[in-house]
Amino acid sequence: MDDTLRPTRFVDADSPVVRAYAEAHAGSGDDVSKAVNLYYALRDAVSYDMRAFALDEDRFVASNVLQSKSAFCVPKAVALAALARAVGIPSRIGFADVRNHLASPKLLALMDDDIFHWHAYTSLFVDGKWVKATPAFDIGLCERHGVKPLDFDGREDSIFQPHDQAGRPHMEYVAFIGEFDDMPFDGFADAMLTHHRRMLEGLDEDRRAAATTN
Repeated sequence: MDDTLRPTRFVDADSPVVRAYAEAHAGSGDDVSKAVNLYYALRDAVSYDMRAFALDEDRFVASNVLQSKSAFCVPKAVALAALARAVGIPSRIGFADVRNHLASPKLLALMDDDIFHWHAYTSLFVDGKWVKATPAFDIGLCERHGVKPLDFDGREDSIFQPHDQAGRPHMEYVAFIGEFDDMPFDGFADAMLTHHRRMLEGLDEDRRAAATTN
């Protein structure tokens, strides 16, 4: 378990920012309750926003994520991994290819196919087994889009539901890629440049335009 508890470049569990956040939100219960408390604190404190999607490495450092107002799924999964390690819970960052049936037409127009490659979740070792937790979509986002917020009980896998509250197809897991002790930045970046280059370029143009008008 050593590698799943050790601070790393991205999972900087020994950072004062991470430790303070964990101390403020984990509570004093067992590992299951700590994992649950940290999951909900992060899920809703850092809003999900695909406009934050970019490949500068600092965006993926857990302590930076915890100080951000918004992030996408990968930095949030890294941050939960760091918070878990800060309270002694082994953790990994997991990735899967998914098909989001409720993705916006604007986002889909920037994609070469309908697969979101390397969607991230956090794998936590609690109560004697590994369980998946997905802190990506905050409650505000879910309410705006009619999707049930993804709960986590610390004992069973928590991955996105196949249907939303209206019964529409929501998230389809196409393939699980693997789980890593640290953020595999080079592999992730290569995959994004291979599969999502137009999305990266389009979102970067939007950020530059927004900066010009502000």
